[in-house]
Amino acid sequence: MNKVRVLDEHIANQIAAGEVIERPASVMKELVENAVDARSTRIDITVQEGGLELIRVQDNGSGIAAEDCETAFQRHATSKITNGRDLFQIRSLGFRGEALPSIAAVSKVRCVTAAGEDGLGRLLVIEGGTIREYADVAADRGTDMTVTDLFYNTPARLKYMKTVQTELGHISDYIYRMALAHPHIAFSLRHNGNMMLQTNGDGDMRQTAAAIYGVSLAKSLIRVEGDSPDYRVQGYAAKPEVTRANRYGMTTIINGRYVRHYGLNQAVMRAYHTLLPINRYPVFMLRIEMDPSLVDVNVHPAKLEVRFSKEPELVAWIEQEVKQAIGAISHIPKAVKREGKGAAIVQEQLAFPSSEQRRNAQSESHSPSDNDAAGRGLRMEEPRYARPAQPGPTDNNRGAYAPSAGSAGGAINERRSPVADGDGEELARRLYAPPARASTAWTGTHSGEAVSDSAGLESTTDIPIEHTTDSASMPGLPKLYPVGQVMGTYIVAQNEDGMFLIDQHAAHERIHYELYYERFGNPVDASQELLVPIALEFTPSEAAVLNDRFYYLEQLGVYMEPFGGNTFKVTAHPHWLPKGLEQQVIEELCEWLIREKKAVDLAKFREASSIMCACKASIKANQALSNQECESLLDRLRACSIPYTCPHGRPIVIRYSKAELDKMFKRTM
Repeated sequence: MNKVRVLDEHIANQIAAGEVIERPASVMKELVENAVDARSTRIDITVQEGGLELIRVQDNGSGIAAEDCETAFQRHATSKITNGRDLFQIRSLGFRGEALPSIAAVSKVRCVTAAGEDGLGRLLVIEGGTIREYADVAADRGTDMTVTDLFYNTPARLKYMKTVQTELGHISDYIYRMALAHPHIAFSLRHNGNMMLQTNGDGDMRQTAAAIYGVSLAKSLIRVEGDSPDYRVQGYAAKPEVTRANRYGMTTIINGRYVRHYGLNQAVMRAYHTLLPINRYPVFMLRIEMDPSLVDVNVHPAKLEVRFSKEPELVAWIEQEVKQAIGAISHIPKAVKREGKGAAIVQEQLAFPSSEQRRNAQSESHSPSDNDAAGRGLRMEEPRYARPAQPGPTDNNRGAYAPSAGSAGGAINERRSPVADGDGEELARRLYAPPARASTAWTGTHSGEAVSDSAGLESTTDIPIEHTTDSASMPGLPKLYPVGQVMGTYIVAQNEDGMFLIDQHAAHERIHYELYYERFGNPVDASQELLVPIALEFTPSEAAVLNDRFYYLEQLGVYMEPFGGNTFKVTAHPHWLPKGLEQQVIEELCEWLIREKKAVDLAKFREASSIMCACKASIKANQALSNQECESLLDRLRACSIPYTCPHGRPIVIRYSKAELDKMFKRTM
């Protein structure tokens, strides 16, 4: 007896169906893609009980010719490929020729289609792969595909279906992405008679996004558009304050096809960088067009995964385009109180103030007493850098938002720069460094030994605090005038644009992050030998990993060597590590290296190190600051390249406009 035999076509179809048709969403996907390929301008989807009972897709496309109707349900039958060369120039969504026979093998299918405008069409009824009815009928141009009783003849597959809501979630998720991929098509989706989606098909992706995600999110979208010799991208990315707890808001479309691509998703997330909170994901929808020869879409049965022939170039280009789009707007959230039940604070964009609105007022001359400063454990010195006299607002307006200026303030402006006097030691003992971008009378630098007061407000002058990798197109922060503190945690400030709340820890953390990022870029010269080495002990498995990764620590200026057993000794480290926390910082750096299972990315290690140091060196919540300290902190924040979020992505500044405050207090209705 022969052991090798050709499978019965019915069984072969069921096996093929197992690869292509995994769940009701798979059926819907194949039928909708066929409708798109038929150049439809309207696609209506009707679903009952999560698609297990009914899936119906109606379109007004080109339809199927009467002589091709039966052939279309045979395996490997397709109108989209004629020879082997076509596999490298795929321009359609469905091309493998297995969708319709696979669907028909595990369900009951009713197809009504017409290719002309004469009102004549063809009816085809198939149950479990067997044709039950084939006749001429009256029909409008287009195709009406109805699939019922899915998996009725494969109970094992039916057994593992999830709940109705789960299956509906898969269906709706894919329809949403197809609507974004093809905004020129009017989509509608109904489930059990309830309308879940309806788009107008006017070609505006933003309008489609509003129908899917809501008007509020659509208003937060930033346009992304760019061209290169090989690629073109069009789409939107949401502002950083609009995030999701999962990746469902991330949509990448290649030549009209929704795909899942880890590299492109990571490129967009890198473009947001520290603007994203931890464990939050951006919302974006990007349509990328390229020559079909640059992408292979035939690597997955469901065609959800693709390969690019120039993937590194594409990923880097997408990251740059999204970064430029995000960097072109201001990111200060605007607090708005919703009316009615469930009132809450939502965030919107603050318009970037004009240069006239940002004119600096003269500095405040008042300084708290030494006794008050000693009571808080803070060393209060008068700032020793001069602020240039600039024309400010008129006296009638200045009082609304600017500090008062008296004769003592004029005396401060007349002082010479301490650097010009050669008073380097006195300069090193200053409480705050001047902002790198502020207009001051500073000239020159000093040797740069870092100093920290008890609040952790570190001071240096020879290291810029700009984070040059992200500052190319990011708008700056307007001048803010501190009023006081709330609960020792939030600084209250104002200017002509309204009232601002600033998280003091997040602000100081951003300042320190950009400072340490620059320092870790060239740490070797700052590394100093220790008179007494720091001993660190690890488990045997951790020690084995660490033994092979001393190189990465040395790139950050930390030198470590074995000290017997599972103990290591740190012989040198940069002198500017947070004072008193050197051992803790180095331990965390080692732990980060141990956790990295794959090859260590030095740039990623540098960033993680900067965040660790910034968090530990910054002032904390519930720490009182004087008005002078608040003003210096805000000035240093203005000098940052990205002054809107801390390194962990939390917002730093939130704004209340005067109109909003008046409305809250019923001054205006």
